Amino acid sequence: MSFADFLNAPLCAPLDLPEDEVDGPKRFFNRELSWLAFNWRVLEEAANPRVPLLERVRFVSISAGNLDEFYTVRVAGLRELAQEGNLTPAADGRTPAEQLKLINADARALMIRQQEVWTGLRAELEAEGITVVTRDELTKADKAQLADIFLEQVFPVLSPLAIDPAHPFPFIPNEGIALALQMNRERDGRVLQALLPIPAQIDRFLSLDAEEGKARYLPLEELLLLNIGALFPGYKVSGTCLFRVLRDSDLEVEEEAEDLVREFETALKRRRRGEVVRLQISANAPGKLATEILDELHVSGDEVVEVEGMIGLVSLKQLVTDVRPELLWRSFTPRVPERVQDHDGDMFAAIQSKDMLLHHPYETFDMVIRFLAQAARDPNVVAIKQTLYRTSNESPIVEALCEAAENGKSVTALVELKARFDEAANIRQSRKLERSGAHVVYGFINYKTHAKISTVVRREGDKLVTYTHYGTGNYHPITARIYTDLSLFTCDAALGRDATKVFNYIGGYAEPAGLENLSISPIAMKKTLIDGIDAEAEHAQAGKPAMIWAKMNSLIEPDVIDALYEASQKGVQIDLVIRGICGLRPGVKGLSENIRVKSVVGRFLEHSRIVCFGNGHGLPSKKARVYISSADWMGRNLNRRVETLVECKNATVKAQIVGQIMAANLADVAQSWVLRGDGSFERPDLSQIENPFSCHRFFMENPSLSGRGSAGAKDVPELTHGDD
Repeated sequence: MSFADFLNAPLCAPLDLPEDEVDGPKRFFNRELSWLAFNWRVLEEAANPRVPLLERVRFVSISAGNLDEFYTVRVAGLRELAQEGNLTPAADGRTPAEQLKLINADARALMIRQQEVWTGLRAELEAEGITVVTRDELTKADKAQLADIFLEQVFPVLSPLAIDPAHPFPFIPNEGIALALQMNRERDGRVLQALLPIPAQIDRFLSLDAEEGKARYLPLEELLLLNIGALFPGYKVSGTCLFRVLRDSDLEVEEEAEDLVREFETALKRRRRGEVVRLQISANAPGKLATEILDELHVSGDEVVEVEGMIGLVSLKQLVTDVRPELLWRSFTPRVPERVQDHDGDMFAAIQSKDMLLHHPYETFDMVIRFLAQAARDPNVVAIKQTLYRTSNESPIVEALCEAAENGKSVTALVELKARFDEAANIRQSRKLERSGAHVVYGFINYKTHAKISTVVRREGDKLVTYTHYGTGNYHPITARIYTDLSLFTCDAALGRDATKVFNYIGGYAEPAGLENLSISPIAMKKTLIDGIDAEAEHAQAGKPAMIWAKMNSLIEPDVIDALYEASQKGVQIDLVIRGICGLRPGVKGLSENIRVKSVVGRFLEHSRIVCFGNGHGLPSKKARVYISSADWMGRNLNRRVETLVECKNATVKAQIVGQIMAANLADVAQSWVLRGDGSFERPDLSQIENPFSCHRFFMENPSLSGRGSAGAKDVPELTHGDD
């Protein structure tokens, strides 16, 4: 399908629903069930024959890891509400207990499907010479190799533990796996129950000798069972099972904590000891042993999942190696923008020429690192300010900030301690920054600072020039290899002033006045979005072209969804690319006939947030109002976080967003799912489509408009051009 075909394609016949579903809570999809639907789409990529085999294994691991986090955060929170008797309904009208019942049924079906997909992939891997073996399939040579591995690399970190009145049941941490054993002493038959926690510090899969181009792996638990005699001399095993624990991992922080860092360090310890919210246990577990485990962990009923197959599928990512490169995605090297090359790598010179929008990972994230590293060493740079929400452990961003501080520059770093699952890393980074002489700010207690901003103040002649970077994703060079995000570099004075006001707001709590090109939450972003939606509705009623294109990870904020519904009813054509959670029901008669929703799931994780308003000229149009943002359209982002919504006014940047990025996402067929009004997702039958268009392939093959240098933009394909 070409982009023109997409724009001209008729909307699906609207779904006719009862009046109470159009006007009442059922006009919204449930957030949690919508998230599960997204994880079903991720898992389907593991069964997609168009995806390379080892990448399909990776998708199983991603789906399993996603589900783990869902349980430790979302399900844990609902569980606590239900146990307290909370009857407050979600936007779709369901109570916590009602949601948990539906989640349990869908998640169990998902886990069964994960095992089915892994079983099929395991057979395909074996056909390609990549084998996961059991201890019964080991050769003498294997056992000799493993004997050394066990004694030298495994045995020293094992802690076999008896379970009896003298040995209390040990603590199993979140995501911890343990082997439970039922044994009899050989000399007198005395029964012993024991646990063997599987060390997380050792790879789950041990590599065995294999021919070149092939690979053989033994699961760690199989090695432990092979060596039970060395761990429990004189005992014979009569029964075993494996189990895995997930614990409540949400954080609670005292609002009046005097030392925020110390309070978070304490909260992280509490997380490791959270209540068990899910227990996976082998389906063939001996009854007495299983009862002992369930009793000691205080779990029952819906919290217990008996697994026919492999426990802890997230570990499958360890099998994704380059032993067979042809079974992976073909290699891809992110581009260095031509404009930067034209200026011999000088980021400041490249930005001076005009605004530059980079599309990661297609354009390398190294440009963001170079921007800060160059600033750290430039004698004309006097100050740097930076937000840090998530970043890597050995972060080159943090290294550059430390170097700048040590070089005598004024460095302010906003470190968000409340970045879920990255709190510990952020605490370490804040300590390092403080030691270097940087001024570290922790922001608000009640709000997370999720905005992605960096400013560099540079002395040029007799004036100070502010260079600003606004991003849609985190300053994290590892995730930037697979997350699609946008980086806007500018030396526009208004955008620089706006950024400085945001930093002052975070550090001094004084609400910024007179923002010129920026809207921020929790102050005004929601109003700005709804005003933009309402303006399109007014254009439609005035007989002008009225269109909205938007792209984000999640859409669940009820007021925004209702504004979109109202705009649809007034004739606004709305196309949404929502990767994950979507609470909006598209294509419903009398509610949302003019709204289409699709989800793109593929090689890269769609992460950029964009909204385009036709502004009375339809889309695409040079007169459209175009924004990039750090925020999804969720209550937490619009009401309880510091986020940015940046209007892009540079003509080339606007053309890149509208004519390349949004157009390609909307035209994508190869990795798209279309959401229907009944909540189901459909993907096209690709076997019936010749060379289906892939936005990821398009972006890998075509440079971004605003990153072009002396070669110009004329050779860069745009999927569409706007002339009005």
